[in-house]
Amino acid sequence: MATHINVSKANGTWVVRAGGAVLAESQNALELTEGSHGPVIYFPREDIAMDFLDASERTSHCPHKGDASYFSIVTKSTTIQDAALSYENPKESFADIAGHLAFFGGEQVAVEQV
Repeated sequence: MATHINVSKANGTWVVRAGGAVLAESQNALELTEGSHGPVIYFPREDIAMDFLDASERTSHCPHKGDASYFSIVTKSTTIQDAALSYENPKESFADIAGHLAFFGGEQVAVEQV
């Protein structure tokens, strides 16, 4: 595992909201910290309303975690492009994040601890 990247259980309950709906709520989320970047919360798929997500064509590669695939959030009024990512088959040292998605918070997507 890269020494500047840590994965641990996120404390408390975490939610994702977009388009006026709660898309995810979990007490089993993971927190990934990487260098000087802020923490990123990864939600288990079973705690996400996957019907609101469409797989995107976008991909990226992290030399430490592996290949990432992206998802867009589809609401009644809009589509938020590439709003979440997942390492479907992460490198062995980051196997904990397999089966999880991280959402990009911002104006249209809120990732919050409740």
